[in-house]
Amino acid sequence: MRKIIATLSIASILLTACGNEQNAVSNQKSQVTSTTEKKTNTTNNAAEIPAAVNKKLKIALVMEFSIGTFSSQYIDGVKRQVEKFGGEVQVYNADNDLAKMAANLDTAVNAKVDGILIDHGRKETLEKGVKKALEAGIPVVSFDSDLNLPGVTVIDQDDYSLAWKSLKSLAEDLNGKGKIATIWVGGFTPMDRRKVMIEAFYKRYPGIKEVARFGKASSNTMLDTQAQVEALLKKYPKGELDAIFATWDEFAKGATKAIQQAGRTEIKVYGIDLSDEDLQLIQQPDSPWVASAASDPGEIGEVQSRFLYQKIAGEETPDIYSLEPKLIEKEDLPSTPIKVSDLSKYSKNWTPTSAATSPWMEQFEKGK
Repeated sequence: MRKIIATLSIASILLTACGNEQNAVSNQKSQVTSTTEKKTNTTNNAAEIPAAVNKKLKIALVMEFSIGTFSSQYIDGVKRQVEKFGGEVQVYNADNDLAKMAANLDTAVNAKVDGILIDHGRKETLEKGVKKALEAGIPVVSFDSDLNLPGVTVIDQDDYSLAWKSLKSLAEDLNGKGKIATIWVGGFTPMDRRKVMIEAFYKRYPGIKEVARFGKASSNTMLDTQAQVEALLKKYPKGELDAIFATWDEFAKGATKAIQQAGRTEIKVYGIDLSDEDLQLIQQPDSPWVASAASDPGEIGEVQSRFLYQKIAGEETPDIYSLEPKLIEKEDLPSTPIKVSDLSKYSKNWTPTSAATSPWMEQFEKGK
């Protein structure tokens, strides 16, 4: 019964918190479907490869940062898809420096690449460079940014749903009552969206109290988080803290390691994002990390790359597209180590997406 109630509640909260943005996402998803169906039905030779993509294309991946295994698997996904299409990828990593990211974007445009992929960043930093790219005829697809420019497709993991799925699991396990800490950091578009759901969560579950909120993004995020959680555990002895909600897998890894070392595994960790390394940590017998809401990071890179190739081919793409996240729970996983690519064997919801696929792509991949 409480799962039914919680499910009904999330629908109401999401409508209130996300408003027109979520409606726009839904509308754009419909647009993707109708556009694809129209092209499939009207193309005489569905497998005809557009001349614009039937050559070795140079793709730039402009990143705000590359921290942890999630980013590594995301980059691998981009490279894997572009290489299947016979192209090559140049990665520009700004090391969490927005000014450097803007300079890297300008460098990519001046290099006259065939397409640009953007990972994170802020619109006030990126807009000038993106406009320059569009004026030069270079298509742009962004992931987890707040860009809002005509012609630019922006994809995300639906951060509202990501946060809520993990938080709802936490609330159910605590039966709506308990003390928790939240690990969160501002200054990033997905984090801003996740915060919306954090605040809605405490209104929905007034019996759950937040005793601390902290977080820092750095070149050693996991280790910094581990140190912060170690200090937290000293402040809140056994019985004074029930769970930790981590809004990033680097946060969850640091929290998990601190809890394990302190022998405080009565405190459970609920996270966001998932990588091969995360799964191995969750699968450990003494791991307090019991659930994480996520999308496949490699698949995100692949979908983003396919949208870019559709743009280069002259096809219509949506302005906004959200991948559907899934909740992975420790109790559903086997005792033997697995990878993200194995999850479909254990979760019926963890299936590949067909987003951003065109009829010519299969033949194009086979020919490379």
